Amino acid sequence: MLPTTLDEATAALTAVPAAVPVAGGTDLMADVNAGQLRPAALVGLGRISEIRGWSYQDGHAVLGAGLTHARIGRPDFAALIPALAAAARSAGPPQVRNAGTLGGNIVSAAPTGDALPVLAALEATLSIAGPAGARRELPVSHLLAGMDMLRPGEIVAHVRVPLLHAPQSFLKATSRTGPSRALASVAVVLDPVRRGVRCAVGAVAPMPLRPLEAENWIASLIDWDGERGLAPEALHAFGEYVAMACIPDPVPEEGPDGTTSPPPPLPAAALHLRRTVATLARRGLGRALA
Repeated sequence: MLPTTLDEATAALTAVPAAVPVAGGTDLMADVNAGQLRPAALVGLGRISEIRGWSYQDGHAVLGAGLTHARIGRPDFAALIPALAAAARSAGPPQVRNAGTLGGNIVSAAPTGDALPVLAALEATLSIAGPAGARRELPVSHLLAGMDMLRPGEIVAHVRVPLLHAPQSFLKATSRTGPSRALASVAVVLDPVRRGVRCAVGAVAPMPLRPLEAENWIASLIDWDGERGLAPEALHAFGEYVAMACIPDPVPEEGPDGTTSPPPPLPAAALHLRRTVATLARRGLGRALA
């Protein structure tokens, strides 16, 4: 099925409930090839022109879910949302970036999805298209956390991102299992209007994590009316604060008699991951402030 409008696509998904929508297919085909998925039918979204561009509305960029990573990574888009462009450029080899889409990254919700921590830090909102012309808004964090899910016949149409006109950064460390698969990733976004810092950590949990206390603490140290610089000690402390929030120490174990024993040590792999997150958060904030 190759619909040319969102309404045609939702109608096709409603008519065949077992059908699966597909845009770039980079995640879908990997599951099919691995024998993990056998869709009864596919609804191709590649001919729907309204989800392959972007527009501006009320201080936001409205991004089509069909935008490819390659398109998002270009310089004109990087001037608009730098952190998202940086994430798109790191999303894999050229064949993946040319085919993979923003909406696919969101709906697949893989913990290592590069766009996800950026969208979480930007507090993006999804525009969902449903049957019979229905539309609704949904915070991207709610979908990633499983607080709200796509309903039968629905697809992600657009991603609404606030234009902060402020420095942003995205950094990731890759694992040994693949040259582009994230071991950990961090997005840092400055919000001068609200005098806030937003940070989201990806790949270390099933969904991006927001260390809110670390955000509030570091924002209180920034001279928003001056140079916005921070001492190296503050940057280091921020990295450690973020890492501890995302990968905390084990809690003490309580025995049957009510006594508590010392907590087990953090495994070496978790310690390495914590150090990686701390480094990414420190460097990400430093780059944004620079």
